[in-house]
Amino acid sequence: MINEKRVLESFLDYIQIDSETYEEGNFAKRLEKDLIDAGLEVEFDNSGEKIGSNTGNLIAKLKGNVEGETILFACHMDTVKPGKGIKPIIKDGVIYSDGTTILGGDDKGGIAAIVEALRVIKENNIDHANIEVVFTIAEETGLLGAKNLDYSKISAKKAFLFDTSGDPGFITTIGPAHDTLKVTIKGKPAHAGVSPEDGISAISIASDAISNMKLLRVDKDTTANIGKISGGVANNVVCPEVIIDAEARSTVTEKLDAQTKHMLETFKASAEKFGGEVNIEVNRMYGAFVIDDNEDIVLHAKRAFKNLGINGETKASGGGSDTNIFNCNGIKAVNLSSGERKPHTLEEHMKIEDLGTISKVVLELVKESINK
Repeated sequence: MINEKRVLESFLDYIQIDSETYEEGNFAKRLEKDLIDAGLEVEFDNSGEKIGSNTGNLIAKLKGNVEGETILFACHMDTVKPGKGIKPIIKDGVIYSDGTTILGGDDKGGIAAIVEALRVIKENNIDHANIEVVFTIAEETGLLGAKNLDYSKISAKKAFLFDTSGDPGFITTIGPAHDTLKVTIKGKPAHAGVSPEDGISAISIASDAISNMKLLRVDKDTTANIGKISGGVANNVVCPEVIIDAEARSTVTEKLDAQTKHMLETFKASAEKFGGEVNIEVNRMYGAFVIDDNEDIVLHAKRAFKNLGINGETKASGGGSDTNIFNCNGIKAVNLSSGERKPHTLEEHMKIEDLGTISKVVLELVKESINK
């Protein structure tokens, strides 16, 4: 029933509508039309006004014609840069950009598949329970769309997101909590050749702290990284200030708390050791989620994959997605493949056959939500 030619055409259309973060408006208008044509009621929340996008999150609903469980499908509308003027090229059954931009399969592969499945439901009068769809804005800059989504408009307690790369069949059931640290270390300037002993090197403080810090793979659940260091005035001036961007992640919240505390205490100890000062801003970007393999949502996804002859496998992710935010807002959510490979790069690509397969996955998830 899935029209593989149509889903390909939709995908090619979608990726050629520019929608870099905060500029999703034109793409949202196209999706609004396509979803209304598929029989859904569509509205937008006011999240765009809150975060500076030219549209809000798109929320669409299709009333069920049989009893069953309300399910939610979600993707994000924005792309990373460079995402303007995408020119798709098809070679040997694979879709690429022309090499000057990303492709936009992250996350328009998932969007095209969801829209195609909804069209098929309408055209073939397929039985279905209530279906909700959310296409978020500003996912690529801190999950801001999902964080500002009006959850009062959502009734589903189970969500399937399509926003991870790779072959169809993987089910992301574990995602980390994430802290960012903005560290400002203040020393004291002095002439490096005339009176260096009068200065306090912020670089020395930073290097001492970092050398005593647990970083990178801390344990099986936890990572930490120093991502960026900037500072200094000139090579003949004892460095008066260093600014560091760092992060920590863990799928176990208590471990993240401990790692972040360790990093804070290490920076403070080094500053005290050298007689400098340190100021640290910590932000919890999102919480963790851990879903057991035997939970209903995982079994639901595995049944859908099995119907298509695909072996559903669970996996953990080291990155964040809207899935984290949905779970933190009381909606049990897992993340499924949207089909793209090498996202966020000029080498991003997508197999044509995966567009059709993911559309079929959406359809099977709908069928498995009906009371039997």
